[in-house]
Amino acid sequence: MDMYAVPSTGILGCPPGLEYLTTVDQLLIKQKVEAVEALVGFESNNKYEVRNSMGQNVFYAVEENDCLSRQCCGPMRSFTIHVLDNYGQEIITVVRPLRCMSCFFPCCLQEIEVQAPPGNTVGYVTQQWHPISPKFTVENELKEPVLKINGPFCGWSCLPDVDFEIITMDDISKIGKISKQWSGLLREAFTDADNFGIQFPMDLDVRMKAVMIGACFLIDFMFFESSN
Repeated sequence: MDMYAVPSTGILGCPPGLEYLTTVDQLLIKQKVEAVEALVGFESNNKYEVRNSMGQNVFYAVEENDCLSRQCCGPMRSFTIHVLDNYGQEIITVVRPLRCMSCFFPCCLQEIEVQAPPGNTVGYVTQQWHPISPKFTVENELKEPVLKINGPFCGWSCLPDVDFEIITMDDISKIGKISKQWSGLLREAFTDADNFGIQFPMDLDVRMKAVMIGACFLIDFMFFESSN
């Protein structure tokens, strides 16, 4: 697979390793199909390839978890996802604590913390309680609201294409979306591996772009991880 050209480093205000994100307004995230999981249903750590619009691999993401959590907690499990560049350097860490996923328990909603580089928090994605529709707030490192993510009725995980809209805090402007995309009948039927697209403004704060990658992982686990 083609690799992207390494951009210049030292961009003012850009966390080390995220320089490439300043040059893009969309990403494709492909979950890798695990043969054992597809054949016998044994849940393994999720792995993802992050590509640009030309299909070049720009990042690689892998879940860190233990076997007991994966088999017993399923998509509700806590996780740490390490996002690596093409040279194996970790540039983003996404941490999700164990929380209840039921929309009837608003006291224990979902949240992820995004660090870039590891150990340096750049933002959070927190679930907002709603009885039927997924709603999230994207926050900066100070937990100040920056953007909203609104999904369709109950996630609509049965549809081939599902859009989660990224909107401004005043609910006026739609500036992007996270889309779950149809990946083929056999893949959809026998695995929980999914394809996602992320679109955002080119001039969006690069730290918020990193948070959007984390939001995509959270949405995958919450609404599309359960195997059919």
